[in-house]
Amino acid sequence: MKKNKTAKQIIRILLLVGTVISMFFVPWLLVKAWILPLPDSIQEQVDEAISHGFDGMIVYVDQTGKAPAFFTSGWHNRETKIPAKPKALFKIASISKLYDAVAVTKLVSDGRLSLDKTIADYLPELKGKIEYADKITLRMMVRHRSGIPNYTDAPNFWAAPTETYQESLALILDKPANFKPDKGYEYCNTNYLLINKIMNDALGYDNFQFIKQEILKPLNLTNTFGSLSEVTMDNVMSGYHIGHPYDLKEEENGMIATAEDVGIFLRALNDGSLFDQGEQEIYSSIYKYDHAGWVPGYQSFAKYHKDIDAVVVEFYSTTDPDLYNWNLSEIINRRIVKIIRNKK
Repeated sequence: MKKNKTAKQIIRILLLVGTVISMFFVPWLLVKAWILPLPDSIQEQVDEAISHGFDGMIVYVDQTGKAPAFFTSGWHNRETKIPAKPKALFKIASISKLYDAVAVTKLVSDGRLSLDKTIADYLPELKGKIEYADKITLRMMVRHRSGIPNYTDAPNFWAAPTETYQESLALILDKPANFKPDKGYEYCNTNYLLINKIMNDALGYDNFQFIKQEILKPLNLTNTFGSLSEVTMDNVMSGYHIGHPYDLKEEENGMIATAEDVGIFLRALNDGSLFDQGEQEIYSSIYKYDHAGWVPGYQSFAKYHKDIDAVVVEFYSTTDPDLYNWNLSEIINRRIVKIIRNKK
């Protein structure tokens, strides 16, 4: 009995030591951001976010019954001390998957694509190079249920990102699947790399032109672009990655838009006005209605909150290797929504 009692005391001591050690490594900035008193206004919360270490921030709120509102703090360009601009262009990263999923929906509705055809049907050259290519359907890729390895998970990918479809695809060819088709879920950029190639082949031209014609023009979104080559660089918000000494805004990372354009798109996506007859049913079966995005220097969030009938878009111009800033952003986002609810 005495021996057992001693053993229990030792275990308690070890647990206590472990707790103290774990508390030492807790990211206290996250705890602080979470427990601080909730500000009375969104502007105060955005200013507070800058005090937590973000270089710049833009927030767009579109709540039914109120005029759309913009909030900014920090820098548009840190080096030249230009303050953040509400209508700056920003790299929206994976938020672009919402636009891709809408484009797929419209092409399926038109009969130009089928959700049940496979990679082998659309890209026969990949049969034998991507495991289960003859079983992975377009539907599975859109829904991130393909099991294909994610090319952006390649070691040190963001230190020297690929620039072409072929370079990106080469990172996953002949690698085993992460799971059998439709037997799991794993967010995977390779899915959308292939989807964009499939859309290009079906259209005979770059699918962003289709997105322009079918999504951007009907919504009068004149501040959404497919690449940096289409914009004036001074209009792009600078982006910074902790540990990297330079502004990252000139790195090509896909779609760019203002927070307002993203918000207008998201409202139309959620209320169904973006779709023609029968399309919303297709879309709802394959993808979600909100998204976030991350590339070095840029974090973006776009979500519709049904209970307050509000679209909220948040852009943050600072990232870090450990994703503390991502977690911090999510805390700030929740606080912004609480402020909106309190004022309803």
